Amino acid sequence: MFGFDSDLFIKGEKEMKIGLIGLGKMGANMAQRLLNAGHQVVVYDQESAAVSSLEEKGAIAASSLSGMVEKLETPRAIWIMVPSGDPVTATLKALLPLMSPDDVLIDGGNSYYKDSKLRSAEAASYGLHFLDAGTSGGIWGLTNGYCIMVGGERKAFDRLEPVFKALAPENGYACVGPSGAGHFTKMIHNGIEYGMLQAYAEGFEILKASEYSLDLAAISELWNQGSVVRSWLLELAERAFKNDPELASIAGYVEDSGEGRWTILAAIDEGVPAEVLTTSLYERFASRGEADFQNKLLSAMRFQFGGHHEKPAK
Repeated sequence: MFGFDSDLFIKGEKEMKIGLIGLGKMGANMAQRLLNAGHQVVVYDQESAAVSSLEEKGAIAASSLSGMVEKLETPRAIWIMVPSGDPVTATLKALLPLMSPDDVLIDGGNSYYKDSKLRSAEAASYGLHFLDAGTSGGIWGLTNGYCIMVGGERKAFDRLEPVFKALAPENGYACVGPSGAGHFTKMIHNGIEYGMLQAYAEGFEILKASEYSLDLAAISELWNQGSVVRSWLLELAERAFKNDPELASIAGYVEDSGEGRWTILAAIDEGVPAEVLTTSLYERFASRGEADFQNKLLSAMRFQFGGHHEKPAK
C-alpha cells in the first residue's frame, strides 16, 4: 500500500474550493485527501459529528445545504457522495434552486447511468453543469487514491481537473465520455468485479476441499508474485486469510450494491452474452438463502422420481 504525501502536491497547481456532501467511509476520506493536497473543502453531512471531525482537520463546516452554497464562491463546485437513488434525488432537488448558472454538480456515488443522464438534463435547465463520476477505491482511497471515471461536459471536467488530480493516483482519472458515461463505466467495472471475486472464491474453496492441508494465505501471497492471476483483490484475500484462516467470523451472506444487476440488464439490452457476470450475481443471491426453496424442491423431485435419499430438514 502506498501512502499519500501532501508534499508531492505540485506547487503552482490551482487551489480549488469545493463542497462535499456525504461524509461516510469514502466521502470523509476524499475530503481529507483534498485537504492534504492543499484544497479548501466545505463539508456537510446529516451527522454533525462527521462534520466536526473534518472541521478539526481543516475543513470548513456547513450546517445545511444552503449554508454550504453560501460558503462557496461562484462558479461553485459541489461533490455529492451519498447513496444512490432517493438520497441523490433529494439532495439534487434541494440544491438546484440554490445554485447559480455555470456552477458544477458532481455525483460521485454508484448511481444508475440512465438516472445520471436525466439529472444532467435537469441541471442544464438551471444553467448548471453535471458530472457523473464513478469512483472506485473504497476505504483504501485515502492512501492509494481513487480511480475516477467521469462523464459529462469536457469544459466542466477541465475546470475540476485539479480536484480529480488530487483524489486519484497518477493516470487514475479520465473523462470517459458524455453524460452518463462515467456511471456506465463504473457499473461495468463493478460487474467485472463480481466475476473476479466469484472466481477467486470458487478457486480457493476447491483448494480448501482438497486432500492437501494448504496454507491459503501463503498461496495468496505466492500467486501475487508474478502469476497471471495476481491482483489487489488477491492481496485482500491474503489479508483476510491471515486474519482468520478459516473465515470463521464471517457469515458468508454476500450483499450487492445494485450495479451488478444493472450490468446484466445492460448486457441484455445490448445483446451481449455475460455468463460469468450473471452467474456471479446469482451466486450472491444464493448466499443469502434465497435459493433454499428451489433446492428443497430439487431434493423433493429427486426423491419422487428415483427414491433418492435426501437429508431431512433440521
